[in-house]
Amino acid sequence: MSVEPQVSIDVQGEDSDVVIARVTGEIDLASADTVGGELATAVPNRALGLVLDLSGTSYLDSSGVSLIFELAERLRRRQQQLRLVVPENAPLRRVLRIVNAAGVLAITASVDEALAQTRAEA
Repeated sequence: MSVEPQVSIDVQGEDSDVVIARVTGEIDLASADTVGGELATAVPNRALGLVLDLSGTSYLDSSGVSLIFELAERLRRRQQQLRLVVPENAPLRRVLRIVNAAGVLAITASVDEALAQTRAEA
């Protein structure tokens, strides 16, 4: 039984330069398109990028991995950054390690760290 993901989009203040999205639950074949659509529309052109907090994500299958890579490419084409937040001890770290996500994406352990890195590289 799959746990429906919840996507929470948080823009830090009206003139924030970075969008924070938190996904809880599972990202799988049944939910990847919905989650991807919400994330794609959440980042305005003026933003430096997106911090995708997966701390509350309990499961990520190949559809979810593809969604993340496609989102990263879409943002890169718009000259925006994507940073993933995954705690060091989270099971998702293993999945991301297997697909060598760290070779393509910035992965941090906290939202604060991701925000600081995004702003520093702008």
